[in-house]
Amino acid sequence: MKLRWSRTLTLLPALALALGVTTAPAAAAPTVSSGWNNYSCKPSAEHPRPVILVHGTFGNSVDNWLGLAPYLVARGYCVFSLDYGQLPGVPLFNGLGPVDASARQLASYVDRVLAATGAGKTDLVGHSQGGMMPRVYLKFYGGAKKVNALVGLAPDNHGTDLDGLTRLLDHFPGAKDYLEGLTPGLTDQIVGSDTLNRLNEGGDTVPGVHYTVIATKYDEVVTPYRSGFLDGPDVHNVLLQDLCPVDLSEHLAIGLADRLAFHETANALDPAHAAPTTCLSG
Repeated sequence: MKLRWSRTLTLLPALALALGVTTAPAAAAPTVSSGWNNYSCKPSAEHPRPVILVHGTFGNSVDNWLGLAPYLVARGYCVFSLDYGQLPGVPLFNGLGPVDASARQLASYVDRVLAATGAGKTDLVGHSQGGMMPRVYLKFYGGAKKVNALVGLAPDNHGTDLDGLTRLLDHFPGAKDYLEGLTPGLTDQIVGSDTLNRLNEGGDTVPGVHYTVIATKYDEVVTPYRSGFLDGPDVHNVLLQDLCPVDLSEHLAIGLADRLAFHETANALDPAHAAPTTCLSG
């Protein structure tokens, strides 16, 4: 038994790091960042809805968006980002709390942004867990009335098995309970979790929201990568390699730095002025 628990404890850090790690923060995340989280920003006629960026597991409101936030600000959007899923005594690394509680945090944040900007609706862009968790808000906490579009960058909409790694938990008695007690936001993202079963029961989407999923076949966290795709009447599923076969972005890069993913995100936010995304779009 001691040997089994020793192996379990060795496995858990690797599993935790693999489940949706977005970036390794280097400094404390400020409330206001250059060019975004400006609560005096008023949406323009060209871009009438504020954009809220939703970080992934282990991410935060700044480090996850050092690439995409300035990209959108430069295009005239009012851009905001929140921190969610914080655990007591764990600074900087967020998205670890229960997904349902995180969705309620998002609900409060959306209300705050709409009140500040005077907009009737917002658009959401999320990376990894940040692309899946807002669907809980849309389905269970009234978000469908306040959100025009949800764009997911490598979201784990139907969970992940980390190339089979999560299935190893069943071979270590108590390992899943230990991980769930420590970081429930991780186990909520495993294929077959109660959270995901409840979310996807009865269909992937809710009426009135435009959905875009941008995935990469080199995703090593959301596996298989197609588990991120959605099925519904107003869904646009995009594989980066269909747009540019030589794009090598994996799970982290698609949210942090991939200019083709950024271009396709801009297309999803403003489909009336969308331009084809090619290898030259970056």
